[in-house]
Amino acid sequence: MKYDFENISPRFGTGSQKWQEMKNNPLVTDKVIPFSVADMELKTAPEIVEGLKNFIDNNILGYAGSNKKYRQSVRNWMKKHHDWEVKADWLIETHSVVNAFFTAIKAFTKKSDGVILFTPVYYPMYKAIEINERKLVEVPLINNNSAYDIDWDLLENKASEPNTKMLILCSPHNPCGRIWTKEELTHISEICLKNDVFVVSDEIHSDLIMPSFKHTSYGTLSDEARQNCMVCTAPSKTFNLAGMQLSNIFIPNEKYRKLFQAEQATDADFSCSILSYEACRLAYDYGEDWLKQLITLINTNKQIVIDFMHEYFPQVKITELQATYLLWLDFRAFNLSFKELEKINREKACLYFDEGYIFGKAGEGFERWNLACPTKYIKSALTRLYNAYKTFAVK
Repeated sequence: MKYDFENISPRFGTGSQKWQEMKNNPLVTDKVIPFSVADMELKTAPEIVEGLKNFIDNNILGYAGSNKKYRQSVRNWMKKHHDWEVKADWLIETHSVVNAFFTAIKAFTKKSDGVILFTPVYYPMYKAIEINERKLVEVPLINNNSAYDIDWDLLENKASEPNTKMLILCSPHNPCGRIWTKEELTHISEICLKNDVFVVSDEIHSDLIMPSFKHTSYGTLSDEARQNCMVCTAPSKTFNLAGMQLSNIFIPNEKYRKLFQAEQATDADFSCSILSYEACRLAYDYGEDWLKQLITLINTNKQIVIDFMHEYFPQVKITELQATYLLWLDFRAFNLSFKELEKINREKACLYFDEGYIFGKAGEGFERWNLACPTKYIKSALTRLYNAYKTFAVK
């Protein structure tokens, strides 16, 4: 079956903050969509939509908890796609992965404890540390133009500090689109085990892997690593189901699992909705073909942007997209401040990216481009980008 990746549903007036940002811009036409927040401008897989319609027709939409069919679908997906045989009692549901690492910080660390981040990184991770009065321990990634690497000496040094208690690992990395190799993850685990640093591995993008690359789940590294980690997954990024608000969190170590659940229980209501469980089950049971075609689309959109930049703006460095649908572009060669970039993007080019500075200081001068949309909108955006920045073009 060929899926519809050509048509979109405009989201003005639906509560989409991503779209509302564009509302008062007179340049916005029906050829303009936002490329910012990490959800897709693509229709949900019909298998999920039709399955939910059938479920609604035949079920009472009351309070719900986890159910056996949903849990088995999650386990099957992890086994088939990530070669990890997870046990049923390891699985805990949360509203989101963000919710999960907020809870983890409170459950596994205390105020003033240090939490390591590889920066630049997904901005809610900074907020989780700041709001909960923990100490940010930055290990800036080394930018090698086409890829980012870990500063191993600095990681060893920071992990060995007595108050450093946790590493929140973005795997694959957002915004850099980097997949950590099995060897790199093993080295991370060895450092963290040696220094009693607990690892929260955010693997929400782990199904969105570009051709020829492979993701390794942190939970598959070793028995020791598995007992010292929490792995966060979700159908939300993979199948554009963020609004369903369900994430699948695996905590193999019973002691940590009970600590997490005890902290979770302090929330007024941490239960997920009856539709979220069914949406996840439908996605994992019937969404694989849709996902394969999605990855082909993302790979196509990526190459169109790369080819365009190579021809007209070769000074713009693009980090190799190994995973996610988020392309990381370095515009620093234009010698514009990050505020000037944002102003030109929005007021002249009508381009709504996630500006790099929101991912930390190391992101200033970068743009994160969401490629999960019909190709025609990528091409239209490139025309506007050229017109706005043509004084920097090489031809």
